[in-house]
Amino acid sequence: MADSTSIEWTEATWNPTTGCDRISPGCTHCYALNLAKRLKAMGQPKYQRDGDPRTSGPGFALTMHEDALLEPLRWRRPRKVFVNSMSDIGHARVPEAFTARIFATMALAQQHQFQVLTKRPRHLRRLLESQKFVDMVWAEMERLSSDDTVPLPRLVRSGVRQRAAHWNALSPWPLPNVWIGTSIESDEYCRRAVELRRTPAAIRFLSLEPMLGPVPSLDLTAIDWVIVGGESGPQHRPLDLAWVRDIRDLCTDRRVALFFKQVGGPTPKAGGRLLDGRTWSQYPTTAATEAAGA
Repeated sequence: MADSTSIEWTEATWNPTTGCDRISPGCTHCYALNLAKRLKAMGQPKYQRDGDPRTSGPGFALTMHEDALLEPLRWRRPRKVFVNSMSDIGHARVPEAFTARIFATMALAQQHQFQVLTKRPRHLRRLLESQKFVDMVWAEMERLSSDDTVPLPRLVRSGVRQRAAHWNALSPWPLPNVWIGTSIESDEYCRRAVELRRTPAAIRFLSLEPMLGPVPSLDLTAIDWVIVGGESGPQHRPLDLAWVRDIRDLCTDRRVALFFKQVGGPTPKAGGRLLDGRTWSQYPTTAATEAAGA
């Protein structure tokens, strides 16, 4: 069963890795770090290793979870899946081979749309543009497709499990069902969008959450989707709706899909989702929606 989530812009979460380290102001009140501390206290096995207290915290050490790698292959109903809501796939200490296995699962689970979000777009870009890494993904797909214990019902043709070499044309690179995004909290970090533009991806998106200031330097060239949100929690930093209006106008002008998640406040729902009397819940157009006539 997929992990349920209250995150408005996705439908499920999948955490083949957990834990991370704070690297910029947007991480200051990290919800995942605070949640990991509670999950450790509750005895959740994924959150029993502590990270460096200077950058991480209790239960939040970067950890790989082999037993979670194939979870999306068991979910039959198509859904949007946020990858590593409790970690960062672009973290330099995630082994390259493990990242390749994550991408192999996403390639095999073609019924889902995977949303990969990182604060470390340069590291992820270097992986995804590397032929060595792509070959590692195809090799892992080949291995999984040859293993009768792996649940691959969508890859069965006439009762015969097809080997990756016979159907990898269905999963070109970049993977058509994988969205790659990066987080930008203020104008100083607009440089992350530059790295994202250079990253091979079917869909590129930005998460301006928590939005901590205006972003006049933001360039939406080659960006398909923007998520905006204010911070929530007892120590939340306030969102100025003028910043959001600037992003709305920029997205409208560039025909980029916009999702305004929340104004923020003491709780996630405190400020609501309205911007000048309306909600913004747009999604990018994908090959799947085009095929369905959406």
